[in-house]
Amino acid sequence: MSPASTSAGGQEVTLRDWLAVGGGILGAFMALLDIQITNAALADIGGAIGATPSEGSWISTGYLMAEIIVIPLTGWLARTFGLRRFLTVNSMLFVGFSILCALSNTLGEMVLWRAGQGLTGGVLIPTAITIVRTRLPASKQPIGVAMFGMVATFAPAIGPTVGGWLTENWSWHYIFYLNVVPGFVALALQYGALDREKARLDEFWQVDWLGIVAMAIGLSSMIFVLEEGQREEWFASRLIVAATIAAVLGIVVFLIAELTTDKPFINLKLFANPSVGGSAILMAVFGATAFGSVYLIPAYLAQVQGYNAQQIGEVVMWSGIPQLFLLPLMPLLMRKVDLRLLVGFGLLLFAVSCFINVDMSPDTAMDQLILPQLLRAAGQPFATIPLTQLSVVGLTRRDTADSAAITSVMRNLGASVGIAMLSTVVQFREQVHFSTIAEALSQNSLKLQDRLQSLSAMFAGRGSDAAHAVQQGAGLIAQQVRLNASVQAYADAFWMLGVCILVSLTALLILRKPPAGMTAAADAH
Repeated sequence: MSPASTSAGGQEVTLRDWLAVGGGILGAFMALLDIQITNAALADIGGAIGATPSEGSWISTGYLMAEIIVIPLTGWLARTFGLRRFLTVNSMLFVGFSILCALSNTLGEMVLWRAGQGLTGGVLIPTAITIVRTRLPASKQPIGVAMFGMVATFAPAIGPTVGGWLTENWSWHYIFYLNVVPGFVALALQYGALDREKARLDEFWQVDWLGIVAMAIGLSSMIFVLEEGQREEWFASRLIVAATIAAVLGIVVFLIAELTTDKPFINLKLFANPSVGGSAILMAVFGATAFGSVYLIPAYLAQVQGYNAQQIGEVVMWSGIPQLFLLPLMPLLMRKVDLRLLVGFGLLLFAVSCFINVDMSPDTAMDQLILPQLLRAAGQPFATIPLTQLSVVGLTRRDTADSAAITSVMRNLGASVGIAMLSTVVQFREQVHFSTIAEALSQNSLKLQDRLQSLSAMFAGRGSDAAHAVQQGAGLIAQQVRLNASVQAYADAFWMLGVCILVSLTALLILRKPPAGMTAAADAH
């Protein structure tokens, strides 16, 4: 029996086990941080490499497309090459690609190296939870799961803050150089604390390659559609139509192939397990709401309040602070309270925070956003950490890796669906509200006429001629109408998020309470 399985079987945890867990979680932290960290600096990066805003979006899209491909493959590749060998090589490559991103001079280089970051970073996320579940005894697993869950929520939350601060005070290059030191620390921990395993290269050629190719085409095409759809005006673009067809066909073939082959690279039948299936659904909802709110707040502050990257980061930062204080409490709560109740409580906090934002006005800025940010921050660990535990409890080592991959994919897909949906909702509802307000302010409105005359007189007093003063007054009114329409559109988006969370609570009925004393890995092989 290997040391990994011995620990999971319930014997005393060693320092080497904790170092292995630390190495895995630090790697996951870097990968998760890099999903959001470039968003606050896309304009600066695009300007430096000569990319338009539309082209610059590929800096994020390329990362996500590559990451979504490799996550489902991680369990199989780790078994094939050995976990230590596979993880350390990818950690080293992730640091290398980060340095190459910082040295990029063209859009092509940047997108290529960001895709490399996605391919290698995607490996670091599910392997972290696999290490937790196979290296820690059952009594200590809530601590390891809490550490992973905190990273999964804290890293994306502080990504825009860190990226904005580095861009404003240093330069965008340091967004990528930031990975170097922790990357080598993670690499050293992984290499020193993980056990050497014999490679099973025969499995490399015997796996379902049709399923792998179909999955790569289907999931990457779906991410492309979700990330680029609005910029390309959705199905008015032939490229989006073609990508949608590729996504549907690829995913259908992938599902059929994996469910019928004798040697699948990922066990999709785990969805039939109520805990895995229910956790995957709720993780998708969490991805949509958590990443969706991280998208909405910066977009609102930039569009309505005119905040720069650092100011936006100072607001978003509040969504990470409470998590630091909740981390020590989560293992105790997970031992004392039904995990399903903790998940439900976390989602309710998240829903309440969204409904608070429904009352937004043009005066809503940093001070008014602190409370909902704090509530969201408090809700995230309550929801995700127990959910991570529920998704893998009682599974074998192989199924643990596949379950971790499934929930990671569902979280990423949920995030992309949520952001695409919310950006479309904001754009559509802004047009609706603008038309409604403009119709109310018809030319026959005495209040509108009085307001226009007052503004025209103000501009005339500043030296404008009569005709120009009227134009300036009308322009200012139109600007105010557009501003109010934008605010109401963002409020509608938060309302929709809150409703979606409340509806998702029904998925808690699928989850089953894990039996007391259930161990993590029934089979270490």
